[in-house]
Amino acid sequence: MEPRITLITLGVANVAAATDFYERVFNWQRTAGSQEGITFFQLNGFQLALFEAHDLAKDAQIPFELSSFKGFTLAHNLRSEQEVDALFQELESKGVSIVKQPEKVFWGGYSGYFQDLDGHLWEVAYNPFLPLDSQGNVAAS
Repeated sequence: MEPRITLITLGVANVAAATDFYERVFNWQRTAGSQEGITFFQLNGFQLALFEAHDLAKDAQIPFELSSFKGFTLAHNLRSEQEVDALFQELESKGVSIVKQPEKVFWGGYSGYFQDLDGHLWEVAYNPFLPLDSQGNVAAS
C-alpha cells in the first residue's frame, strides 16, 4: 500500500450543524462534491468529510457506540508559539470549546486542544521538529 491518506471522515451527530461549525470557525469552503448527507472540505493534499456517525458505523458494519474519547486527534501545526496563541484567541472569540490552553509540552513543542461540535479533538501546535513548507505541509526530511 502506498503511504497516502486521501480522505478522513468524521462521524458527526448532525452534518448540517457540523458543516456550519467548520465553515464558520475555520472559514473552510465545502467542495462541489458535497451533498445533503455528506460534506467534503479540500485540505492540503486530501479531503476531510463529515458524515452522520450512525450511518458511518452502519457502512463499516460495526456497532454504533459513542465515547467521550474517540482514540485519535486531528492536528493543525503552525510555525510559532505566537501563531498558536493567536489562533486560540480567534477560536475562543468564536465560542469554540477549548479543552486545554496552549502550553509548552514534554516533547519540546507548544500545543493546546479544542473540540468540534461532536467532541473530535483538534490539537493546535508548534513543533520545532516538524518544519512546514510554504503551503503549510510537513516538509520532507
